[in-house]
Amino acid sequence: MTKRIKATRYHDFCCGHRVCGHENKCANLHGHNYRFHFTVEGEQDDLGRVTDFSVIKSTLCQWVEDEWDHRFLLWKDDPLAPSLSAIDSSVVLVPFNPTAENMAEYMVEIIAPKVLKNTNVTLTELIIDETRKCSVTYSL
Repeated sequence: MTKRIKATRYHDFCCGHRVCGHENKCANLHGHNYRFHFTVEGEQDDLGRVTDFSVIKSTLCQWVEDEWDHRFLLWKDDPLAPSLSAIDSSVVLVPFNPTAENMAEYMVEIIAPKVLKNTNVTLTELIIDETRKCSVTYSL
């Protein structure tokens, strides 16, 4: 049996969004205090670590801080996108409707391979706590 060891670090940040086409109040402009739980896998190093936790911080957590923290995510095809992005530079137009599920998939499939390129780990799972009661999990 092959040994699998994972390393996980969480990161908290604040971000606004609107779920275009949502049937309830999430169609409105609103925000969350998100918690992302980044889980990476890789070969153990000579010290027995999958990675130093600072690698997760300096890559994945830093990307979130730079790109999404205290910003407002809008789907590029949202009818409100042109007017809101014209009046507020904190609006980030994303290529997906910004549900937690789509955010998780985007981070694992698109962003993580780029920011982890020169490391020895792969982001294999991301749990996003959108609220204290609600979370999603995306795994490879």
